[in-house]
Amino acid sequence: MTQATPPTAAACPVDAFGTLAIIGLGLIGSSIARAVRAAGLPTRIVAHDGAPAVRARVAELGLADVVANDLATAVQDADLVILCTPVGTFGALAKGFGPHLKAGAIVSDVGSVKAAALAAIAPHLPDHATLVPAHPVAGTENSGPDAGFAALFRNRWCILTPPAEAPAVAVERLSDFWRALGANVELMDAAHHDLVLAVTSHVPHLIAYTIVGTASDLEEVTKSEVIKFSAGGFRDFTRIAASDPTMWRDVFLTNRDAVLEILQRFNEDLTALQRAIRWGDGEALFNLFARTRDIRRTIIDAGQDTARPDFGREDPSPATAGQA
Repeated sequence: MTQATPPTAAACPVDAFGTLAIIGLGLIGSSIARAVRAAGLPTRIVAHDGAPAVRARVAELGLADVVANDLATAVQDADLVILCTPVGTFGALAKGFGPHLKAGAIVSDVGSVKAAALAAIAPHLPDHATLVPAHPVAGTENSGPDAGFAALFRNRWCILTPPAEAPAVAVERLSDFWRALGANVELMDAAHHDLVLAVTSHVPHLIAYTIVGTASDLEEVTKSEVIKFSAGGFRDFTRIAASDPTMWRDVFLTNRDAVLEILQRFNEDLTALQRAIRWGDGEALFNLFARTRDIRRTIIDAGQDTARPDFGREDPSPATAGQA
């Protein structure tokens, strides 16, 4: 177990948790640790990751007050435990730490599939602990403790899917926690969440993985021209398709019903688009493209993306290329 000197906290704007245990220190877990510090919450952070190399790096970065080598030590004093690992690991982890939770502890997660999270975690928690699943809808294609940053959740949505029996005070405390990290909070039924995220995240990732795989198959046929002449659209697909493969494997396996339902609807719409192209129906194509452009503008107006050129990406000049 590695100890670090906690930073001086500013005045606490919320009823902060005394001790927070973060299980899994990838992009989201390490960003939570950084955001807690940036928000000035007087919260003691205990971190645990199954990989010794990650634990060592977390200690080097000073992301936690304590880096625990085992689950029991990580959660024994925690007022809030957040699982930041792939959804497929939740059951085994909850079984491992459940007996060591103190009375009144709140257990949450950051998975993008909520019905499966509830089913995996709930059976392993003692009656004196409360489960409030959550999903911060934020991220990048990068992973690992070095990838996190404190502003990741700022002005992004965090969806809470508490079971009916969850005490209102626990739900509100967790809501306040995420608001303190800069997120907007929404409460939602778990099954409804999974359907919504199948549309907004899961199927788009599946499409990205597919088109990049198709391009890879064509790479030899086109003599490397697919990569050489990658335009902005294909480049953005590759960014999405670079996301953590373990996490996304678990997402599709645990949210299969909602993903398959949306994928069927997508296939029907794609067939209609194919028909419009085949029959030269320019009006149908124009109407579709105009409607989708309006949706893009709505997303920008809602503050969920930027209208800056090239989606806000820097285009380094020769004078600045390679600089940190």
